[in-house]
Amino acid sequence: MGFWDDVDRHLVRYSAAGRFTPEVIVRAEGSYVFTESGRRILDFTSGQMSAILGHSHPDIVATVRRQVGELDHLFSGMLSPPVVELARRLAGSLPAPLAKVLLLTTGAESNEAAIRMAKLVTGKHEIVSFARSWHGMTQAAAAATYSSGRKGYGPTSPGNFAIPVPTRFVTDWRQQLDLAFELIDAQSVGSLAACIVEPILSSGGVIDLPEGYLVALSAKCREREMLLIVDEAQTGLCRTGAWYAFERDGVVPDILTLSKTLGAGLPLAAMVTSAEIEQRAHERGYLFFTTHVSDPLVAAVGNTVLDVLERHKLDLRAAESGAFLRDGLLALASRYDVITDVRGRGLLVGLELASDEVGAAVTKRCLSLGLHMNVVQLPGMGGVFRIAPPLTATRDELTEGLEILGQALAEV
Repeated sequence: MGFWDDVDRHLVRYSAAGRFTPEVIVRAEGSYVFTESGRRILDFTSGQMSAILGHSHPDIVATVRRQVGELDHLFSGMLSPPVVELARRLAGSLPAPLAKVLLLTTGAESNEAAIRMAKLVTGKHEIVSFARSWHGMTQAAAAATYSSGRKGYGPTSPGNFAIPVPTRFVTDWRQQLDLAFELIDAQSVGSLAACIVEPILSSGGVIDLPEGYLVALSAKCREREMLLIVDEAQTGLCRTGAWYAFERDGVVPDILTLSKTLGAGLPLAAMVTSAEIEQRAHERGYLFFTTHVSDPLVAAVGNTVLDVLERHKLDLRAAESGAFLRDGLLALASRYDVITDVRGRGLLVGLELASDEVGAAVTKRCLSLGLHMNVVQLPGMGGVFRIAPPLTATRDELTEGLEILGQALAEV
């Protein structure tokens, strides 16, 4: 039996499409992955939007090799120096009063921890999120996810509400937000605990919230004594040209969640909140005791990620590379009418196409030419390419990706 026969026989298909990329990947380095047949493929999604330092970064490799030989995993009630150091450094990178850190494994887990804390400290249970949100596949995170995966699983957690996304077609987002919360107030049973949002909705089509939106949303939360949870799984740690995307609006969330970019491809996530909120949660018996909470191996990796980001000023590099990438995509848009929008920040860019079919065909052709792309297909949006190369990608690599994309568009 061959590789793909074993896939068909033994692997659970975990996406609705039920398809895997038709290449067997055996190695990855920098901005590229390499197939069993010897092909080199430029990775324009940083793995699962996570490998911000590229694949097999030498500093990460050295840290893993050293740390796994010294201290990899502990009883969850035990602490180690890498954990405390990473918590201190994350708090130091954030505005006050964000100071208390819980280290976990995945984005879903960090959002689960955040929602659980919000419910406990407010004594309420209702959660508001965007109608095109993606926050994870565990109980509370999935209940707050609307972009896909809701049908067929029975009731979600009670008290979840969706508000519309301020897309480029919305002429007055303030009015839209006012109307959204009028509807929330009408449906609420008086138990609004929190609102959880991404500053740029990635799976929702790379929709960048308008400047000032988070300020207005924060005010809506304060009026209702709700907490504001900002999910920066994909936008945190320099991806958008700033350390954190929420900083642009001058808003500080009550709870911040980090994941994908924090481990640069390894399973590391964090929930960060204020000392006041943490104290209230602790007094009420907050419980989030998991197998891999505060694991030293991935915490050491997180510290190395911060080292590389700081040493190479990758926030500035992401801003510069993002501008270069955006200019290249706008040039393609001027040549092909099927491209209807280019948007995003830094090295998280969305390229919207008028047709789902064109998006699927371009994705397939790009892969055959040596470029891995990801297209999001949502009702009413055509296809949206989520373009997120590593922050370490060179100009030559970005140019290569643009050239392959241009060729695929021309042929399709």
